[in-house]
Amino acid sequence: MKKEIHNNLTIENLMKTKYFKQLDRDKKGEILINSDWFKQFNYYQKEEIKIGIKENLDLSIYANLKFDWEQMDEIRMGLKENLDVSIYAKTSFYWEQMLEIRLGLEANLDVSLYANPEYNWEQMKELRLKLLEERKNKNE
Repeated sequence: MKKEIHNNLTIENLMKTKYFKQLDRDKKGEILINSDWFKQFNYYQKEEIKIGIKENLDLSIYANLKFDWEQMDEIRMGLKENLDVSIYAKTSFYWEQMLEIRLGLEANLDVSLYANPEYNWEQMKELRLKLLEERKNKNE
């Protein structure tokens, strides 16, 4: 059950508000880390959230129990690089698949060709490397 902090406002919803986004990093961290909401995460998930606070990232995208810490890490790294993480910030992807999609986004590849949970991460990697090779051959 989600902990309500005021008038049915949960921490998850608070993080999405304009008010919260305008707070400085330290104040955001103080509110989140001292909340009951934060206590529900395991140690490694908490570490990913703390890193996101320090990096002033939009935690509402990945600070969710539906993601394990490795998935959180991949989403956080994409946010840090200003990538469109909405492509892979989904529970249908394992962290290894998220990694392959993130690497493709970083390389400006058309990840829509392999960002499909039906592909395992090895297949995604093979497709990503093929796209990189095709681009290299095209530019030679």
